[in-house]
Amino acid sequence: MDVIQALEEAISRKNVLSSEEECRPFECDGLSAYRQKPLAVALPEDIEQVKRVLRICKQYQVPVITRGSGTGLAGGTLPLQDGIVLGLSKLNKILKIDPLQRTALVQPGVRNIEVSQAVEEFGLYYAPDPSSQIACSIGGNVAENSGGVHCLKYGLTVHNVTMVKVLNMDGDEFVFDEKDDGIDLLALLNGSEGLLGVIVEIKIKLLPKPDAAQLVMAGFDSVSACADAVTAVLEQGIIPAGLEMMDKFSIKAAEEFARVGYPLDVEALLLCEVDGSHDQVQVDSKRVADILRDGGATTITISQNEKQRIALWQGRKNAFPAVGRFSPDYYCMDGTIPRKRLAYVLEEIEELSHKYGLKVANVFHAGDGNLHPLILYDANKPGELRETEKFGAEILKLCVDVGGTITGEHGVGVEKLDSMCHQYHGPELEIFHGIKEVFDDTGLLNPGKAVPTLHRCAEVGQMHVHNNQLPFPELERF
Repeated sequence: MDVIQALEEAISRKNVLSSEEECRPFECDGLSAYRQKPLAVALPEDIEQVKRVLRICKQYQVPVITRGSGTGLAGGTLPLQDGIVLGLSKLNKILKIDPLQRTALVQPGVRNIEVSQAVEEFGLYYAPDPSSQIACSIGGNVAENSGGVHCLKYGLTVHNVTMVKVLNMDGDEFVFDEKDDGIDLLALLNGSEGLLGVIVEIKIKLLPKPDAAQLVMAGFDSVSACADAVTAVLEQGIIPAGLEMMDKFSIKAAEEFARVGYPLDVEALLLCEVDGSHDQVQVDSKRVADILRDGGATTITISQNEKQRIALWQGRKNAFPAVGRFSPDYYCMDGTIPRKRLAYVLEEIEELSHKYGLKVANVFHAGDGNLHPLILYDANKPGELRETEKFGAEILKLCVDVGGTITGEHGVGVEKLDSMCHQYHGPELEIFHGIKEVFDDTGLLNPGKAVPTLHRCAEVGQMHVHNNQLPFPELERF
């Protein structure tokens, strides 16, 4: 009996996809530049079926790549040719809502926006709001530690999760929650990218909807002035619910796509939202407007109602698809830097754009320094994808060199493996592989992702490998 037949008997034939046609939709995530058809796709309907899939894959020594909605942007769910994609889209139930404790217990396949819709009647909502929130799953959000435009005030996924239940390759259940007063394994599971276990249940925090929210939109004649204004707002002790910045290219793309009223005669745009009580919002929005005006803003717009506030956000949230209208392909980066280096890094990205002859649209969470440069390219032109990858690697190297990191919320996946070699060195990588060994001694959970081997780092010329010894070489698959 082969692994596909065993899976069909364990979870029924209708829940196992193995033909060429059936598997092609699972060959990549949102990073479509990298594709690989899996051996098969398993779509279990409950936790017990997930356990059966894992045990069978362990028996046959077949790698398992857990997948949510497939909206990731770093190749985190890129299949292996000899691997099984474990799709959790059918585990999509909100199991319990506790409005008094302000929590919800959900399965991993629940879409992000569904939670806020389900708890709206209680005056509650779920704060993390990635741009893909209408499609992305909570399980995927935990795996990548996703953020969103409101992460500055309300935190990333890790700050809004109180419990996760995970399965290992034996199908054994482990629960990690905020009651753990040890080494905070709950935080470790957030952003673990499917390497440590399969997440099957998550308890998340719910927040009361603020009485009011108002958005201040400010245009600037230069990117540097806009970047400096971000610092000025925070230095005054104001913690906005959202603080987002866009450059001229992304402003034009978003406005042509969403038609929300963005000014087209500015070099940079800042979106600053304040929320709280009605009185506090009135005070804070005026303070923000004054600070931005003093910082050189040439145009100020303050949302006058909820409809206008939501519309102004829609432009920013649709920036990625909007930019896609200007190029056959684009490559979305995800680096994080200290806010004080924002203007410098953007200037350097502009220089790199000239160096490679590729346009860049910049949209980012300015409040926490999380950059999302979108590099425009044409995959049909020979060699252009490779040049785009080099450009992206230089951006990530720049982020690290100014005191930042190679990812804020998209994860490492396969995209940033070589960049990991620039950020981390041998002893640190050995620790990462040691953690992997503790949770998954089989090495079958999403192998080849997130953490490069020392051998790979030596090959990219970033690190010297002593005695050419590799920790857990079975992880080197790409």
